[in-house]
Amino acid sequence: MEFDDRAPIYTQIMDLIKRRIAVGELKVGQQLPSVRDLAQQVVVNPNTVQKAYLELEREGYVATQRGMGTFVSGDGGTVDLMRQELARDIVATYIAGMRSLGYGPEEIAAMAAETARKEKK
Repeated sequence: MEFDDRAPIYTQIMDLIKRRIAVGELKVGQQLPSVRDLAQQVVVNPNTVQKAYLELEREGYVATQRGMGTFVSGDGGTVDLMRQELARDIVATYIAGMRSLGYGPEEIAAMAAETARKEKK
């Protein structure tokens, strides 16, 4: 995994896990890789992964069961909310980028609609 220097690595790991949950790669009740295993996979210090897991648990995305591991928590409604949150973040990033290019709200909406129509084909 390549990390962006502009954001802390643990938040990027959190985003990766949230995205995997939102798209269904990780299901509710499914066990996450151990801290050590994920650290080896993404080539970071295990403390960084542990920090990401703790923050995900604090936010309610995962739950740790002592001696068992860390599991995706929630239900279908929670996953839907995660997908919506992720979609809002993507849209906000898109809008910010378009505004930085000088486009206004109507132009942004028109361009998004046009692109969506083309993608549908």
